[in-house]
Order: sequence, then C-alpha cells, then structure tokens
Amino acid sequence: MTSATASTPGTPDTFLRGLWRDNPVLVQVLGMCPTLAVTNTVINSVVMGLATTFVLVASAVLVSATRKLIPKQVRIASYILIIATFVTMADYVIQAISLEVHKALGAFISLIVVNCIILGRAEAFSSKNTIGRSVTDALGMGFGFTGALLALGVIRELLGSGSLAGVDVMGPSFEPWVVMVLPAGAFFVLGAILMAFNWLRARPS
Repeated sequence: MTSATASTPGTPDTFLRGLWRDNPVLVQVLGMCPTLAVTNTVINSVVMGLATTFVLVASAVLVSATRKLIPKQVRIASYILIIATFVTMADYVIQAISLEVHKALGAFISLIVVNCIILGRAEAFSSKNTIGRSVTDALGMGFGFTGALLALGVIRELLGSGSLAGVDVMGPSFEPWVVMVLPAGAFFVLGAILMAFNWLRARPS
C-alpha cells in the first residue's frame, strides 16, 4: 500500500454514520456509564464528549498506522495500551485546565479506557482501514457521542438547576426539578431522547 493510499480521507457517509445512522449512544446504546453519570451539567457533558473524541481520534490514527505491525495474538492488549495512553493524556489536560471539572468527572475519565465505543472502533474499523478513513470514522463517532451527551446535559441542567453551563436562564421564580440531576432523571431523559430519536428515524422520508 502506498503512502498516498494510506492517507486517503474517509467519505462523508463514514463521518455521518456516527452522527446519525450508527450513533454510539442513540442507536448502539454504548457508553452508558458516562452518558448517565456525568450529564447533569452541560460543561461536564461537553468535556467528557471532547475527551472521548480525542481518545477515539488519536487511538484510531495509531491503531491504523500500526495495524500491519501488531501480531493478531496481542492486538486487543495492544489496543488497550494505546487507548490507556491517550486517556492518561486527556486526564492530565482536564486536571490542568479545571480541577473542579476533573473532580466532577471523577473516575469516569479513567473509565474511557474500557469504553466499548473506542475499543470497538479500534477492532472493527481502524485495524482494517487507512488512517484517513479511520480518523473520519472516529470523528463521526466522537461527535455523535458528544452530541448525545450534550442533549442530555442541556435538558437535565435546564430542568434540574434552571441554568445552562452554570448561567441562570430560568429566573428566580423557577422551581428546579431536583430529580433531573439525580440518576433517575438521567434514565428518564435518555428514555425520552431515545423515543424521539427512533420516532424521527421511523418517519417516512
């Protein structure tokens, strides 16, 4: 394979698949731990989504670039090592930027290592495709994941705290729905979003 082929970019369909048709949260129902646990605020949702996207893209590049060098017998262990390296980098960056956000996300940053989305894309896509296509796929899945988290974060923070990204938007007369910032609220909002998403997909074009 020539270097030109190795850098061939992915098609728009490869990118859009992660955003809509194969959205990791709304279709594949993967990454439920961070989806339910950290989406009580918009900021937490965005940071977790961007951290996961970074790990997805960085690991996709390295897995794709070394796919012919890694023996099949140790490929999963190698992928986990690659993913863990980039998760550690993301963890340190978040800690350096904001200790408050790092504390709020807690162990869920480290748990990105075992996120089925990342390991699944490394095994199913990056290990079989060029760097360009792998990055396109990773970006689509990462933005799809971030979008789903952001949707939950907006609804839960708005109804549960009356604010968006820490800015009060509902006014002093608003009575917060405390359940929305609790685990039960996460399940309720996710169920409502899944119902709306599947209804939209089922509509005739």
